Amino acid sequence: MTTRKLRDRSPGGHVYGPVPSRRFGASLGVDAVPYKICSFDCTYCQLGPTGTLTARRRRFYPVETILAEVAARLADGPAPDVITLAGSGEPTLDSGLGELIAGLKRLAAVPVVLLTNGSLFHRPAVRAAAAKADIVVPSLDAGDEATFQAVNRPAPGLTLARVVAGLEAFRASFQGRLWLEVMVMDGVNDSPEQLARIAVLARRIGAEKVQLNTPVRPTFDERARPLSAERLAACCAHFDPPAEPIADFRARGPGAEPLTAADDERVLALLGRRPCTLDDLAAGLQLHPAEVGKALGRLERAGAIAGHQRGGRRYWIATRGDQPPSERGL
Repeated sequence: MTTRKLRDRSPGGHVYGPVPSRRFGASLGVDAVPYKICSFDCTYCQLGPTGTLTARRRRFYPVETILAEVAARLADGPAPDVITLAGSGEPTLDSGLGELIAGLKRLAAVPVVLLTNGSLFHRPAVRAAAAKADIVVPSLDAGDEATFQAVNRPAPGLTLARVVAGLEAFRASFQGRLWLEVMVMDGVNDSPEQLARIAVLARRIGAEKVQLNTPVRPTFDERARPLSAERLAACCAHFDPPAEPIADFRARGPGAEPLTAADDERVLALLGRRPCTLDDLAAGLQLHPAEVGKALGRLERAGAIAGHQRGGRRYWIATRGDQPPSERGL
């Protein structure tokens, strides 16, 4: 495989992983929205600044194309515990979301998870599409409008009140599992007052559980500083019932069939969506760490990835140096 082909194909189609997830085990990622088209421009996003900030929904890719890629990966790769809609942009911006979820459920007898920033649930069409998933995990990172605007930096017209009202309406009719994720950052939204406000909104939404996260992976904004495990655990007490910190992913047991050699494109596809350590990659792709190390060396020499230190650990991420910038306001 040539260096040019590696860089042209980054981040590797619509399917990536299985990704080592701290909540779901081995998660096969499905990416139906182009890179960094999002309704938020969150300071803590591990993929960098939003290129196209928009709240307008549209069909980005044919659903059949995405489902064909998923089917091929399921036939060829390690079996996932869940299939997760997330990836490079906000998945609810895809107007084919409901059709895609229904197709994924036909392909595999595992739960379909929707990871979303929760910004568009005030729209009935978004609620109807999201309701087809088994588990929906929206974000709620602020307890007041000023913090919401500072942290999530939404597209024009999106307010915290609108986001919360939309999630309340979704909870009222959704038959699946609704979990709420709060990204807590040092000196930003970790004060007792801010956490208490978020807790009030979380009770209004009525999520089954509240999970607290913190940006342990590299981010583009230095203000997005992580909390220690002890401080994150202490923040959980501000919620009633107490929230739970998201624990680090633990590798699955030895029963799964490992591949015999690292697939450079799979490694690159995963790193195009999230920074990972060597151990993350080995666990998520069920490869021997030595094989992952060889793939990382090849990709680094090709200029396709770069390493970054964070919290005493080395993370790898796709460089994306060959991608043209997106236009805002699509």
